[in-house]
Amino acid sequence: MRVHALDKRHSSVGMEDLDEVPFFSLNEIAKATNNFSIDNKIGEGGFGPVYKGVLQDGQEVAVKRLSDTSEQGLEEFENEVICIAKLQHRNLVKLLGYSIHGNEMILIYEYMVNKSLDSFIYGPNLYNNTQGSMLNWPQRFGIIHGMARGILYLHQDSRLQIIHRDLKAANILLDSDMNPKISDFGLARKFVGFDNATKTKKVVGTYGYISPEYALRGRFSVKSDVFSFGVLVLEIVGGKRNREFSYGDHRDNLLGHAWRLFKEDKSIEVMSASLRETCVISEVERVIHVGLLCVQHHVEDRPTMLSVVLMLVGEGALPQPKQPGYFSQDSHESKSISSLGDDEYMITLLYAR
Repeated sequence: MRVHALDKRHSSVGMEDLDEVPFFSLNEIAKATNNFSIDNKIGEGGFGPVYKGVLQDGQEVAVKRLSDTSEQGLEEFENEVICIAKLQHRNLVKLLGYSIHGNEMILIYEYMVNKSLDSFIYGPNLYNNTQGSMLNWPQRFGIIHGMARGILYLHQDSRLQIIHRDLKAANILLDSDMNPKISDFGLARKFVGFDNATKTKKVVGTYGYISPEYALRGRFSVKSDVFSFGVLVLEIVGGKRNREFSYGDHRDNLLGHAWRLFKEDKSIEVMSASLRETCVISEVERVIHVGLLCVQHHVEDRPTMLSVVLMLVGEGALPQPKQPGYFSQDSHESKSISSLGDDEYMITLLYAR
């Protein structure tokens, strides 16, 4: 039975966006997650916790539960509904259903057995003890290519054209075959055709992935996603977080380090040592080159995702990249960044509300 009567707090959620999505009762979800047991918890976001569940038919699912006190979560919930309910691609996480009951707002997704990419490229974390070195180069290249195809779909080929705005390793989920699936559309924005450049006074995203024009001027576009993708590419190759990277006496972050090595014709030194036995050197160098093209400081210098996909699998000459944005630790506007936890930061006050 589909519920159409919402309380005042939830009346802004458009039910027409859920017409094609199965409805689950709160009782079904509670049973599936052992009454939202802490033992079933697999993650946490700005919206609230995420639990692993098993439906009555035996299907494993991920259950995203909106925190009752999170106003930011309510906005993210609405974005998830509007965006992902209308999107279908093999490199996007699939929405399986939803539940709205009183103050409970829940989204049900396909369960990704390998959880998120961050635990595989940076090492163990709270929810996954897998070491980053277990991902070989063919797997990493497949993940990079799959992410690129998924973002291209969002920007160009989907029913709703979408700017994700929060592409990062924690939002790339991995299925049993290590295929990447983009998740978490809470900060996503729709656009039409080529009219995709927008300005906002509230800049929200994750430190280390946000493009310069978005962080400093509140301007975002598909090229903001391209920048974030480029950061991800270099992190996947190097096995290090951009924002935590350090090397010798240099103040370079990962982008700056990759740029310095590229200019010295030593790009392969960006690569994690764990990939030496499985890598194809020419392929790694090409991927690093494409990553640097994506993180260029100026919007107009960055390629589109269509160009990125073609460059990743092509063999032709690539254009020379220019200086990346945020090429050193000192170039970050750290005074405008406030902590949201142990490892997440949000830029929220660059402009007055």
